[in-house]
Amino acid sequence: MRDPTYGQQQLAFYNTYYGNWCYLPVAGFLQFDDEPNQYPYVLRPGDSHASFGAIAILKRIVAKLHKAFPGAKLQERLDGGYATPEIFEYLEQARIGYVIAMAKNAVLNEITEPLMEKARWDSYYSGDTEHHYDECRYAAQSWDDIERRIVYKAEVVRHPGRDPKDNLRCLVTNLRNTPRILYEKVYCYRGEIENRIKELLYGLSIDRTSCTKFMANQFRVLMAAAAYVLMQELRLKARHTSLHRAQVGTLRERLLKMAVWVETSTRRIVLHFPDTAPWRSDWCRIARTLGAVPL
Repeated sequence: MRDPTYGQQQLAFYNTYYGNWCYLPVAGFLQFDDEPNQYPYVLRPGDSHASFGAIAILKRIVAKLHKAFPGAKLQERLDGGYATPEIFEYLEQARIGYVIAMAKNAVLNEITEPLMEKARWDSYYSGDTEHHYDECRYAAQSWDDIERRIVYKAEVVRHPGRDPKDNLRCLVTNLRNTPRILYEKVYCYRGEIENRIKELLYGLSIDRTSCTKFMANQFRVLMAAAAYVLMQELRLKARHTSLHRAQVGTLRERLLKMAVWVETSTRRIVLHFPDTAPWRSDWCRIARTLGAVPL
């Protein structure tokens, strides 16, 4: 999210990774089994570390979850920017299962090299992408020499017309599942989360942060997040219609951008739809679940 600074250097939150002046929003998605995702959203300066404010957010959310669902087992899946000893320690003390991406380093490269070599040979002979999973114990110096479980995927990716490419991925976790299950069924489930982020960007324009004040931009982001919550509730009400998996843009097009004749009185508001209105059936069904009364 780029912010025009209008010459005010105090707003120039330069991020060396992205090579730009920006904000870094943090999104935490909460999911109950297979139900649609929900989330909180916070705007941060672009020069913040990825984990900035994460523990404070987690503490608040975890406390509310334990209060609302005393018997629920909590698990966290976090990107590599959150692989810090402070977050590991908090999650372990709170007895929360976690799977967190971890950047490669010289020690992990040495540990994983035998399996990477096996993947290279297998890919060479098969001509296809090949991958293998394994695990090890690892303790970084910043972890006060506390060993943690590292799960890794040694993969060689092949695409037609391209050279084979090594793709080593490492995760740090306190869960007991097999390496393959942890990577494929837990960590890689982030695909749905990516769809939610796209909805926020392209469906609700959450990146419109062109105000000259940080708090004004924070407010705009929170309003976009609140709008998403409303759209999500609308999607939940549409669970028995053709729109049960629709994204924000589709919901807006089919449910909100409707041409109707509005009749008002002191007692009620009546919407008159054309007989040929598209998606009329879905609209009426969803409206009834929200309390609308058909005439």
